[in-house]
Amino acid sequence: MPSYTFRCDACGELLTHVSSIRDYIADRPTFVHCGAPMDRFFEVVPALAINNPGAGDRHYDGLRAPDGTDISSRSKHREYMRANNLTTADDFTQTWAKAAEQRAATLAGHDATRGADIAQAIAKLGG
Repeated sequence: MPSYTFRCDACGELLTHVSSIRDYIADRPTFVHCGAPMDRFFEVVPALAINNPGAGDRHYDGLRAPDGTDISSRSKHREYMRANNLTTADDFTQTWAKAAEQRAATLAGHDATRGADIAQAIAKLGG
């Protein structure tokens, strides 16, 4: 079951309420703390913070290459990759797109070398 977190604006106290989505929507709970209704609070799960668009380049923090070189920023990482003649998977996007087009064409029966192969086979058989 999902849990819903509420926070007191006055003191920061957190309260977790467990309820089905149906029950939560049908009868939204109101919790009072320090004499005022508590507001719904959305916690950022630390393990998912790297997927948080607001986190920016946080995944570079403290990052080091296997040889110990500091690559803790996007520019340092890019420069390290360039200096060591390395690349990332996104550099192959166009290559993979072209290969996919070629596979689709071959599966559809279009083969640029087919005519030459047939002519070579006829010549070999003496026809």
